[in-house]
Amino acid sequence: MRIGLIGTGRIGSFHAAALARQPHAGSLVLADADPARAALLADRLGATAAPGVDQIFSWGVDAVVVACATSGHAELVVRAVRAGLPVFCEKPVAPDLGRTLSVLREVAAVGGVLQVGFMRRFDAGFVTARELVRSGALGRLHTVRTMTADAAPPTAAYLAGSGGLYRDCLVHDFDMARWVTGREVLEVYATGSDAGPARFREAGDVDTAAAVLILDDGTLVTCTGTRCNGAGYDVRMELAGELDQVSAGLDDRTPIASTEPQGPPPARKPWTGFLERFAPAYEAELAAFVSLVRGEGPNPCDGVEALAAVRVAEACELSRRERRRVLLAELPGL
Repeated sequence: MRIGLIGTGRIGSFHAAALARQPHAGSLVLADADPARAALLADRLGATAAPGVDQIFSWGVDAVVVACATSGHAELVVRAVRAGLPVFCEKPVAPDLGRTLSVLREVAAVGGVLQVGFMRRFDAGFVTARELVRSGALGRLHTVRTMTADAAPPTAAYLAGSGGLYRDCLVHDFDMARWVTGREVLEVYATGSDAGPARFREAGDVDTAAAVLILDDGTLVTCTGTRCNGAGYDVRMELAGELDQVSAGLDDRTPIASTEPQGPPPARKPWTGFLERFAPAYEAELAAFVSLVRGEGPNPCDGVEALAAVRVAEACELSRRERRRVLLAELPGL
């Protein structure tokens, strides 16, 4: 097998290294807008550097991994499926809902294979939470609480193309709300604050946000997120049922301290970011893609699954801007 990877920045380099460790991934061909950067990574991994993206498609690869800047995702996904190549794309598939729908219609029209990168589906804690909910161990689920907190704000340049806190960050929480519970989101109410660094106001974004989701069985979900959590990177999900409650993401590196006299001590080495926190999940995600390409496993997150989370994120952004409840039925779908 020969896999072409496009984009050798932070996440692309991480994915390339993970693929290089996969026993069935075969060889890698790397391309980047900066050919010198691709060449350096290829040399380190024993891969082949391509002079440009066109060679990824002309040199005879068996699959494509898209890990470049968000602005290039849609075009490359369409190009890959039109070439008959299975494609893994880091989320998002496109910067907004309209373009996401356009890409997914093209994928469906040609019968393409697309796996979208929602890595929390491969995290051990979230997988166990899902199993407990689905088994009935918690009883009737009535409340879900999620949070995502970045240790430090991103740059102004990143914010300008990120799509905003809901689409870029909390979309993972929305995916977990569906994936863990097995229910669909019917309506949302969301709000946010831009009281932090000026770069958020300048980008028309917020640095802190909250959303209430109502699921189709009446379960209430609260999702909070911030870009300004100096204590460290913190991702958690709490699920409360009539019989029991559990938490995913709570461990000895969770950057939170208890004020109780007998409470657990503060983390000595808090998580610093998503690549460190979810490293095993990213590894498992790419292993699943290799299995998918080899015809040995199912697609763990196709475009339709990814779209559901994107629609919730879009609804939350609409709710924040218009200061109202938004029904998911208001938004277009496939």
